[in-house]
Amino acid sequence: MKKVTLADVAKEAGVSKSTVSQFLNQRYEHMGDETRERIKAAIEKLGYRPNYVARSLKQKRTSMIGIIIANIMHRVSTEFSRAIEDYCHEHDMQAIICNADDDPAKERKYIEVLRARQVDGLVIVPTGGNIELYQQMERENYPVVFMDRKVDGINVHTIVVNNKGAAYEAVSHLIEQGHTRIGIVTPPLTVSPRIERMSGYKQALIDHGIEIRAEYMISDEIHRLTSRLEEMFSLPQKPTALLAGNDLSFFEVMAFIKQNRIRVPEDLAVVVFDNIPFAAISTPTITTIAQPAYEMGKKAAELLWKQIHNECDEAQLYTFFCQLIVRESSGTKKADG
Repeated sequence: MKKVTLADVAKEAGVSKSTVSQFLNQRYEHMGDETRERIKAAIEKLGYRPNYVARSLKQKRTSMIGIIIANIMHRVSTEFSRAIEDYCHEHDMQAIICNADDDPAKERKYIEVLRARQVDGLVIVPTGGNIELYQQMERENYPVVFMDRKVDGINVHTIVVNNKGAAYEAVSHLIEQGHTRIGIVTPPLTVSPRIERMSGYKQALIDHGIEIRAEYMISDEIHRLTSRLEEMFSLPQKPTALLAGNDLSFFEVMAFIKQNRIRVPEDLAVVVFDNIPFAAISTPTITTIAQPAYEMGKKAAELLWKQIHNECDEAQLYTFFCQLIVRESSGTKKADG
């Protein structure tokens, strides 16, 4: 079967090839409704399919971007991706989403593959393990936005939350509820959000005159958190409150709580740093540090769009603020026992 060309559509619609091209690129400013309808009917009748490869070569853009998520299992990662994809849809672009599994080798592979496919830019939740590759993109002024995590020495647009301040507020809230034995559970302190949340936890204890106790601080791989919690709750003085550093840590904490029949908040108050979709309907309801993930994703997409169209200012750090949503799980502490 003969391939239908742009010229075939133009002849069928009785217009020039340039007019058909304007229609395909949604430039309707000087095009009447009747002309648009004729071109649309011609495309449908002939079964014309635009050659996007040729179009991208001519425009020097593919209208595609890449999103590289460090770990798609995190709720905020899903919200980031949804916001970026929504923005792309509104601006006639497509998004390719990749999951790096917090593995620098996978991240490197995805960056190289996506760039080889000539995507117009990248939004990355960086593992932090590919400094030379990040530096290369920076030197080339390649459109890129970092999400959620800062990487020292890399000067690209970066969007984060006030991790330290939000953790400080949560621990201060627990102290106001009467807790002095407060633990924290996080994955390994290998990326900036976890480091900053731990720093906020410690600073709150210091500022309230409470001793920092190493045995109340767990930072380990997710699959080892249960055994570490068993050690913590075997102490003569168990913690009466816990801050879970993210959603995956929280799920391990809650599984441990259920298995050991620990009552929340009667025996243990719990706060989680993340967006937990069932927090407001669980029993008890869960106190959360909510991140404005959708707004962050939208901002990342806007910044990338401006870079692609050479409209962006110098690289900046954008800090969004979290909200402590107090619910039943962080209830008032009983007397020490």
